Amino acid sequence: MRVSVEVDGHVVDVYDAKCPSRAVLEHVTSRWAVLVLAILLDGTCRFSELRRRIGGVSEKMLAQTLRRLERDGFVRRVAHPVIPPHVDYSLTELGEPAARQVAGLAYWIEEQMPAVSVARASYDERS
Repeated sequence: MRVSVEVDGHVVDVYDAKCPSRAVLEHVTSRWAVLVLAILLDGTCRFSELRRRIGGVSEKMLAQTLRRLERDGFVRRVAHPVIPPHVDYSLTELGEPAARQVAGLAYWIEEQMPAVSVARASYDERS
């Protein structure tokens, strides 16, 4: 069930192409954001730990993803004044429930991979 929400006098509608919620949806559900958010459910991480745990993500893509999630209010970035630089990332109060939602989807996908593999093979045989 959808709830009607207004921001700055405008109804938020993710189905409306002009609604800013579309960008937030894209940020939160991107491949890298889902993985970042799921990892941060376990607690605070440094950039290098996130990069090590997320196979295949480039430094540039991880930095962009973290910036977007920070701007949207899902991730907190704390830079410590030491040399070399030490930056910690963690979930905010807004980020934790979002992380639980997308992590649930990611884990469900893992569980369903045997069925997905069968469906793919069946599709490929028909095509």
